[in-house]
Amino acid sequence: MTKVIGTLFFLMIITCNVMAHHSSAMFDKSSVIEKKVTVIEFQWANPHVWIEISILTNSRTVDLWSIEGRGPNSLFREGWRPHSLQPGDVITIRFNPMRDGSNAGGFIGAKFEDGRILGQWPETT
Repeated sequence: MTKVIGTLFFLMIITCNVMAHHSSAMFDKSSVIEKKVTVIEFQWANPHVWIEISILTNSRTVDLWSIEGRGPNSLFREGWRPHSLQPGDVITIRFNPMRDGSNAGGFIGAKFEDGRILGQWPETT
């Protein structure tokens, strides 16, 4: 009986840690930003990929943003590769912004100028 309780406790702790790590609570899921941007860097690393982008503002200044994606293993199975995004690529990106207003967000999708899509992109009618 002690082993069963110990095993259940261990599984509960592991599950809590995994769920805490993969929380997306910091992103405002009720808001979607869509912008034409330039890729500065694509970081293919565990536990999540990062897309560093520059956004030209209305005042003609450049804002740097960090966009968090899912893990490389999941993305690889969907056809992504470490060089799917290159510095200098101009893309239109969709992401959920941070709740605290910082220049970061959660990746939804990207569309290249030639029409290629990574992630989720709404169909046009």
